[in-house]
Amino acid sequence: MTTDQRLDKLTERVDAIAQSVELLTALHQDLEKQTAARFADTLVFINRLAHIAEAHEQRIDRLEG
Repeated sequence: MTTDQRLDKLTERVDAIAQSVELLTALHQDLEKQTAARFADTLVFINRLAHIAEAHEQRIDRLEG
């Protein structure tokens, strides 16, 4: 194998690695966006549950009082 062939092969490998890194970066960014959205949804749900719990607590206090 000549030096030029080796260089071509290395160039192909570097290009393939670069494409893989770009793909992984895009997938990671998508996953981050999905995770952030799910976290926001979960936070909204927790806040709603907190309000429901507070309303029930007030209702119980009125019934006991």
